[in-house]
This record gives sequence, C-alpha cells and structure tokens, in this order.
Amino acid sequence: IIKFSLRNSSSIALDISFSAFNNKQMFRINKAHPWHGISIGENVPQEVTVFIEIVPRDTVKYEVDKETGYLKIDRPQQYSNVVPANYGFIPQTYCGENIAKYATGHSGKEVKKGDGDPLDILVLSEHHIPRGDIILKAKPIGGFCLIDNGEADDKIIATLVSDKIYENFADISELPEAIVNRLQHYFLTYKSLPSEPNVCEIAYIYGYEKAFEVINEAIKDYKILAAKSE
Repeated sequence: IIKFSLRNSSSIALDISFSAFNNKQMFRINKAHPWHGISIGENVPQEVTVFIEIVPRDTVKYEVDKETGYLKIDRPQQYSNVVPANYGFIPQTYCGENIAKYATGHSGKEVKKGDGDPLDILVLSEHHIPRGDIILKAKPIGGFCLIDNGEADDKIIATLVSDKIYENFADISELPEAIVNRLQHYFLTYKSLPSEPNVCEIAYIYGYEKAFEVINEAIKDYKILAAKSE
C-alpha cells in the first residue's frame, strides 16, 4: 500500500499490486549494472547506448567497478593530457577473441587478445556534460584500432544523438583534422611515462562501416563471456 498526502486534504491510501506492472524497470529495487544490466539499444550498431565514465574536465580517471557497477577512482590524471571527449563504454560488449582476430586481420599485426573490458567509446558533442555516471544515445562514425601492449583496445568514435552540430558528421573522415589529431594524441600519450617506452599504438583509423563491424564482434565476444558465466 502506498500512502501520500495532498495539500489541504486528508491522506489517501492506494493499494497497488506491483505484479500488475509486470515488473517494469521503473520499480527496480537494485541499480542495474552499467555493463550487464543496461540494454545496448534497439538500433545497434547504427545507434548505441553508452555509459559515460569520464568527461573532459575530469582530472581523475573514473571507471566502473566490475563487481558492484559503481564508479570508482582508477587513478588521478598524472600529466597534462585530459580526455578530449565524453568517454565510456558500450554495455553488453566485450573485447575478447573476436576483437583480437579482427584487429589482426585488418592491421597486419599479431594481436594476442582483447583487453578484457567492454568496448570503449568517445562521444562528441557541442554540449557540456558536467559529469559521468550517465547513459546516453550515440551514433558511431568510426574508430581507432588501438593496440595496447599487444592487446586489442578499440576506441569507437561517435556523436551524441540529436546534437545539432555533430549530427552532421556521418563518418570520421568528415571531422576536422584537428579533432581527429587531438583524439589520436590522447590515446598515444595517456599511458606514457617520461622514463618508459610507449606501449600504445594506433594500427589504423576506420570509418563508420568498420566501426559497425567492430561493435558486432564485441557483441559476439560478450555473448561468449556471458555463456561461460552461466
């Protein structure tokens, strides 16, 4: 029974049967896990749901804790580079064997495995999004085949759905060169230490068609991962 009061009136009690709502998500008691409990969307891969972890003004690297689903501090940003766009991942994806095979087949480099995380994505928008820990809809337009210490760690580049500036870009090749260079620079340097060799390389840049293929491969990897946990 739900009881509430209206202004200048007595309390009203309503007897609501939650089963009558067929367990709709609006009555979810526990928070959905951002990786496993959020739908990837109905129009994949042309449009995907994204969970944003970091926004450009963050000076701390946040990431989802795989066990609890809450954001945790991974590490402070130790150097001057900051993430150049809204950064997160696509739910119900995984960078595993299929992602590694795809990277090997299209880069000509031997890639040992995927990085073991959900598929990363950067979302471009003219709007300031003040914080992470949110979900949004994005349109993939391309990506980077990033190889991190021998592991496939693709970065999908996308635009915020209905963003009146960036929605006009259908492919990464249409973006201003300065934006693409900025994105590349971040991933080529974000793990670099002055006294150590760089372990990251961008094997190649791809457009929206290959981005769709990469997303589909990551979905396959996730299904394999989920089947193993049953």
